[in-house]
Amino acid sequence: MISKDLLEILCCPITKQPLHEGDENTLVTADKKIAYPIRGGIPVLLAEEAVQLEN
Repeated sequence: MISKDLLEILCCPITKQPLHEGDENTLVTADKKIAYPIRGGIPVLLAEEAVQLEN
């Protein structure tokens, strides 16, 4: 779980959208199109780690 204070300042490095906790161990953009993994409690916000989601 990512702290609320940290979530307030995190954004997607590609779209600059705010991030929200998704399913287990992911952060998802506001439009729910891109997800980033959380490994060992640390968000991995690298463009090459981004996963495109289908809606």
